[in-house]
Amino acid sequence: MDLQAAEKRTKELHNLLNKYNYEYHVLDNPSVPDAEYDALLKELVDLEETFPALKTSDSPSQRVGGEILDMFQKVQHHSPMLSLGNAFNEADLRDFDRKVRQAIGDSFSYVCELKIDGLAVSLRYVDGLFELGATRGDGTTGEDITANLRTIRSIPLRLNEQVSIEVRGEAFMPKKSFEALNKAKDENGEEPFANPRNAAAGSLRQLDPRIAASRNLDIFLYAIGDPGETGVRSHSQGLDLLDDLGFKTNKERQRCASIEDVLQYVEGWQEKRPHLPYEIDGIVIKVDSLEQQDELGTTAKSPRWAIAYKFPAEEVVTKLLNIELSVGRTGVLTPTALLEPVKVAGTTVKRASLHNEDLIREKDIKIGDSVVVKKAGDIIPEVVNVLVERRTGEEVDFLMPTHCPECESELVRIEGEVALRCINPKCPAQIREGLIHFVSRNAMNIDGLGERVVSQLFQEKLIEDVADLYKLTYEQLISLERMGEKSVANLLNAINASKSNSLERLLFGLGIRHVGSKAAKTIAMEFGNMDKLANATREDLTAINEIGDKMADSIVAFFEQEEAAELIQELKDSGVNMEYTGARPVAAEESDSVFAGKTIVLTGKLEQLSRNEAKEQIELLGGKITGSVSKKTDIVIAGEDAGSKLTKAEQLGIEIWDEEKLLEELKG
Repeated sequence: MDLQAAEKRTKELHNLLNKYNYEYHVLDNPSVPDAEYDALLKELVDLEETFPALKTSDSPSQRVGGEILDMFQKVQHHSPMLSLGNAFNEADLRDFDRKVRQAIGDSFSYVCELKIDGLAVSLRYVDGLFELGATRGDGTTGEDITANLRTIRSIPLRLNEQVSIEVRGEAFMPKKSFEALNKAKDENGEEPFANPRNAAAGSLRQLDPRIAASRNLDIFLYAIGDPGETGVRSHSQGLDLLDDLGFKTNKERQRCASIEDVLQYVEGWQEKRPHLPYEIDGIVIKVDSLEQQDELGTTAKSPRWAIAYKFPAEEVVTKLLNIELSVGRTGVLTPTALLEPVKVAGTTVKRASLHNEDLIREKDIKIGDSVVVKKAGDIIPEVVNVLVERRTGEEVDFLMPTHCPECESELVRIEGEVALRCINPKCPAQIREGLIHFVSRNAMNIDGLGERVVSQLFQEKLIEDVADLYKLTYEQLISLERMGEKSVANLLNAINASKSNSLERLLFGLGIRHVGSKAAKTIAMEFGNMDKLANATREDLTAINEIGDKMADSIVAFFEQEEAAELIQELKDSGVNMEYTGARPVAAEESDSVFAGKTIVLTGKLEQLSRNEAKEQIELLGGKITGSVSKKTDIVIAGEDAGSKLTKAEQLGIEIWDEEKLLEELKG
């Protein structure tokens, strides 16, 4: 291929990849499979390597993270990034409304938006090309983090129009990405992030852009730096313009005619926020008209035409009764605070993770302290701080042991890790936790083998590894405490039934480091059986989408162990299935189902199916599930308490089903 032909093909690939990227990361409505995108991206990278002059700053290949930076440069924003004043209750919001009415009268409307808990950034485009991205900094000067922001796939590198514009947004880490990141940190004995906001900020302030690229960040754009230059006359029109240019905005926004509407919006999202796939910490309320915004003006720090309502963070005080230590299946020693039971955000909390020894020292936590407890992200209980002034002198320092509380092996702290770890492969706690993981719901799903029964079997030395589960007899089980004839019969039936599980459940159950349930299914579908996987090379594994170097190395290392080969052979001898028997999605053109080729949104609570079950069944019949309602949506399936997605579907005239209709169509 000569340079002219290569240049033509490169432009075609840019257009295709940008289109597919926008559909996937902004519309949540992909039109091609991941494999198609990956193949086109590889073709582009090969072309750019052959013809270096064709590699441009807006190329889709420039999202993986480039060279490590020496430092962040300071940059000036074209217009100030003002911070907002805060409201903490209804009275504060009514006071804000009163001041607005005093200044501009009664004829105006508000726009309410979710306040994303992330990192405010500014993006600068010149002639439609992404030129610069910066942190908020002090509002006038930020830090140049362009290289890191390029790795966020929902940020367009080229706009739909050749405009020069500076826009503002909130970069954030979705809950799933946050959970996966902290899980990996825990397994590696590293300090976990306290919340998604810190994780997002920490990711974007890395000097190595490849780290940011690995963190699966996202962004919502919420404003134009200087909207006057665009010709729009209202904030809501500005958001529509951002949509047209190819930016990702949050569709849960709402125009409100009165403060009563605002309060209703606030109350609604205070209830619905736990169900969002990202964290919000409040609601932003803005006067919609730009002319009225100018009339209201700003103070030195914040605009008079906008305010941020902050959701109350529920914190309570209780007593720390003791600190318990547990050894996980990777050997990491985790301290847990045992608390005097206390109600937090609607549930009774008795325990809170303390993560590691460093956190206990940093917060100066002693047994007997009065502590402030909250739920991180309204989900995970955590000790915020100690009320030192309430100490009586009877509090006791907590000392981490030097030896494993389960096997007495000396604990080690691996270089670069904050956690203490037991590295004895025969540590009973690690074996027991591995057994509990193996029988768990997402793994082999053996009903009746809960944590108590597994611990009992292990303590009685009836099982030492997972293969022993399939050698248990009626005589062994009937002798155990609280095990009657019916319980034993049910348990043996459940163990026997698990032998026919599809390969991905066994893979996940084996506890191979870094292999989660989703990756296990991807691997099982790709290789088909255990023998092929056991003989796979690192290159074979990394060729699969979603499988990175670390996971590939871990899988290869697992199968290289003689003990692993022996264990798998024992499982084979017991009749445990080693093949992938799960269903494979039907291509839309090969399905005669009503779902074939349709774009479907699930919203609200289903009674007879879980969301995952419904999604899986629809996809197997050739349907495509997306998370947001748009003109391209064919069907919205609405369960109980369906919210804004149902409302939008009604406005757009989209076909709406209830769960009964869904079940009827699934039966065919």
